[in-house]
Amino acid sequence: MASRRSTQPDRAWLAALGAAVAAAEAAVFVLRPRHGLIAARAVDPLEHFDTADIARARRYGRGQLALAAMGGLTEGALLVWLVRRGRAAAADPSDPSPEPPGIGAAPPADPPLALGVIGARGAGLSLALMLAPLPFGALMRTRALRVGLATQSWRGWAGDVARSAALGAAFTAAGAVVVAALMRRYGADWWRAAAGGSVVVAVVVTLAGPVVLDPIFNDFEPLPEGELRREVLALAARAGVAIAEVFEVDASRRTSAANAYVNGLGASRRIVLYDTLLASFTAAEARTVVAHELAHVRYRDVPRLLVYLGLVAPAGTRAVARLAERLGGSAEPELPALALAAGVVSAALGVVTRQLSRAIERRADAFSLELTGEADAFVSFEQRITRQNLADPDPPRWLAVLLGTHPPIVERLGIAAAYRAGERATPPRRRRSGPRTRAGS
Repeated sequence: MASRRSTQPDRAWLAALGAAVAAAEAAVFVLRPRHGLIAARAVDPLEHFDTADIARARRYGRGQLALAAMGGLTEGALLVWLVRRGRAAAADPSDPSPEPPGIGAAPPADPPLALGVIGARGAGLSLALMLAPLPFGALMRTRALRVGLATQSWRGWAGDVARSAALGAAFTAAGAVVVAALMRRYGADWWRAAAGGSVVVAVVVTLAGPVVLDPIFNDFEPLPEGELRREVLALAARAGVAIAEVFEVDASRRTSAANAYVNGLGASRRIVLYDTLLASFTAAEARTVVAHELAHVRYRDVPRLLVYLGLVAPAGTRAVARLAERLGGSAEPELPALALAAGVVSAALGVVTRQLSRAIERRADAFSLELTGEADAFVSFEQRITRQNLADPDPPRWLAVLLGTHPPIVERLGIAAAYRAGERATPPRRRRSGPRTRAGS
């Protein structure tokens, strides 16, 4: 079956990608925090960190970044090769092997069997993309072991890789089948339904992830009764936040790094603290972390990011469709073309998305300082976690802009410096009230 050539102009994908980036920028503008912020003061990193600490963190971080980049390039090269191979096979009439149909062009005689084949292709592609950069991941892990950040055995790491590969293959197989069905039903407009479906999937994963997916890799236990638990609940009450439970996760089985996060929606919403955080930091420092995470609940930051996805998904999915058509040379592109297009579009949109993430984290830092009033504990926590996690406190601006999901440490210390100097979070704007009058009255 000959594949249908794309009717889109060669540069339609570029216009679609530009529209997606513009939509993402507009969504960031609409959703970014406008109050609750404290403008950071300029801070010299050498006031808080030794030059040796900074140099060591930069050597480690840049080495890991280089290895991660090489892994990403390996995945990209594999996808490019698969796309070129598919196009060459489709264009060579002397090729004795049958031309594979496009993802949406399943033979009508046995659609279920065809969808099964497509699902198997999706799973195979997912496994190939996991295996290709694995040597670089192993090198990154070797470096993490050398500096004491990784604590897990190689056997345990291999088990995690296998579980991740199985989950990735299952999700990719399901996604390939769904996209194939949408292509068959809607043709070149499949991306419209896919955009809505991606938002639904994100909501379901956000709801179910904390109770279904996360326990596959870690054990979660409610924070035990004691002073810290009482303080957490008291902080939540002061913040006006209702939380059902705070959990401790056994992060130490893999890493010595410390962290905390909030995820889930509704009944599945939870604040999670690394056991390394509870073991290594003072109660006052832990309170500042909890207060930061409570800010995400107080300001509904998880739903905010889902709204952002809903605003960006239509333009983003359309860009993936148009670029995949261009790469695959067909209105029904094969899976490698779709995967490569999705990677390119995601990379471009990710840079924009991280603008919103950094703004959200700035407000959470300000909220933590306002709620606890413990600027000294906030500063000492940032200093200690930077050393413990081997983070660069003052990365180059381009790196912070392209890859930073959080503000640089020096900026976060600058927020604390501003708070110490008496500056407070910007209040929300109050709408003018009063009787309305008709024009001309």
